[in-house]
Amino acid sequence: MLESRLDNTIYRLGFAPTRRSARQLVVHKHIMVNNKTVNIPSYSLKSGDVIQIREKSRKLEIFHNSMRRVNSDNPTPWLKIDKAQMRGYFENYPEREQIIEPINEQLVVE
Repeated sequence: MLESRLDNTIYRLGFAPTRRSARQLVVHKHIMVNNKTVNIPSYSLKSGDVIQIREKSRKLEIFHNSMRRVNSDNPTPWLKIDKAQMRGYFENYPEREQIIEPINEQLVVE
């Protein structure tokens, strides 16, 4: 569920260097989901959603620096990226085995 948050997806796609900056980019309306501007970092993405940088925001240096850092066209199995168009695709919800973060779910529950 946390992997479907918009701010986390922006970070995973490589549009932002940190999750905190990804959150700020969303709040400042630099991000569009399915051709609509979204400014809610906790926005929950659905399978098939298209995430892109607004046309006016594509000139910002933070996006160009972040795109240079992305070294693959497939950052995670559930996301696809088109660096030339500054566009990402939320393919589906990830399975627990696909998430590489060292998380102990039992500690979260307790």
